[in-house]
Amino acid sequence: MKQVVLEKPGQLRLSEAPAPGAPGPGEALVRVHRVGVCGTDLHAFGGRQPYFTYPRIIGHELGVTVEAVGPGVSNITVGDRCAVEPALNCGRCVACRAGRGNCCVRLEVLGVHVDGGMRGMMLLPAAKLHPSAKLSLDQLALVETLAVGAHAVRRAAVAAGENVLVIGAGPIGLSIAAFALASGAKLIVMDLRPERLRFCREVLGIEHVLPADENALATVSGITGGDLPTAVFDATGSGRSMSAAFEYVAHGGRLVFAGLFQGDVTFSDPHFHRREISLLASRNSTAEDFARVIWTVESGIVDPARWITHRCRLEETPERFPAWAGGSLECIKAVVEID
Repeated sequence: MKQVVLEKPGQLRLSEAPAPGAPGPGEALVRVHRVGVCGTDLHAFGGRQPYFTYPRIIGHELGVTVEAVGPGVSNITVGDRCAVEPALNCGRCVACRAGRGNCCVRLEVLGVHVDGGMRGMMLLPAAKLHPSAKLSLDQLALVETLAVGAHAVRRAAVAAGENVLVIGAGPIGLSIAAFALASGAKLIVMDLRPERLRFCREVLGIEHVLPADENALATVSGITGGDLPTAVFDATGSGRSMSAAFEYVAHGGRLVFAGLFQGDVTFSDPHFHRREISLLASRNSTAEDFARVIWTVESGIVDPARWITHRCRLEETPERFPAWAGGSLECIKAVVEID
């Protein structure tokens, strides 16, 4: 079978590999059809992704079909189309015992700590497969992106009618925006890139969309009647943006970091205490988030397939990837198709 390996920063290689063997107890053999390209993949290509080791088969946003199941598997059957929950947790540590396997002490994420899905077939724990008879393969591949956003919104306990600011309108920011809107929030989205702002306004119908410039704080204050947002999400993966995000949080509000970068975040401690800001990190997602996302997409409330602006075949990935990573294209979401 064909696979794409990130050998080192900036170098993807198409190669041949043997197909996996039969699934063992609790496992499933799946055929990979779609791979969503995530910010994690782009940062790894650029050598900026924390926790990453090379060489690595990247790809953790997957739309797959089940080829075979091992002994003891009952949640899926051969032929099922599935989304894949890529966070492989131990089930025994303090986080897992509390039902928070997304931040497991020994967490391994597909395409980051262990090989991911840019290949024809792979073995996976059956418990990490989430079937849907209604969703397309494109939609299934983007369930994971949506689940990250849904988890962040759940972490912040967003309520109907509250002012919410999403900083960064990449796929994770768009996912947060989608579920903030589904929660009934009054939404503001901010980004540096005009094409992303245009997408939010014209495709998603978000009313308050603004550039991240020197006037942004005053604009946000005006939109909220001087109160500022009670929930602010930073999905940029930029240390500079994350440090500045504290300025946008209302007194008594919450700031959620959904992005990740290699470095330290600094902020004014008096400002932080004066407003009694609650600071939250949001990492990955859970099976509960996957179930909610699949129901939401099946119900037509959110359709992530509209976010796909670029696609290619697996064989074309090494050639196409640098342009996606370089930011020169108006790329909202890229998807790799595997025959």
